[in-house]
Amino acid sequence: MNRDQLIGAALLVGGIGGILLYGWLVFASRWYMLMLKLTGFVAVAGVLGILAWIGYTLATTPPPKPIEEIEKELEEELKKIEEEEKKEEEKEGEKEAQGKEGESQE
Repeated sequence: MNRDQLIGAALLVGGIGGILLYGWLVFASRWYMLMLKLTGFVAVAGVLGILAWIGYTLATTPPPKPIEEIEKELEEELKKIEEEEKKEEEKEGEKEAQGKEGESQE
């Protein structure tokens, strides 16, 4: 058996043992009422803890930018890119024109 299988077997045995122990505590011991109260408390506290965590996350997360603002930023970026492309095309055109002038002078 490899390590993962041993861990899996240990978890299986531990889980079944826990079920049997809990069953005995709830149905066959004199502490059944304490166990039921404790189980109910842990379950409710877990659910409410998760709810509180979600609320905290929502309360402390900054709101997203409005769509209109994002659209404006995208339009500005597109304009910048288009302007840069036009400048590059103009530079290439000038280089080609200079190259042709140099050829005609020879």
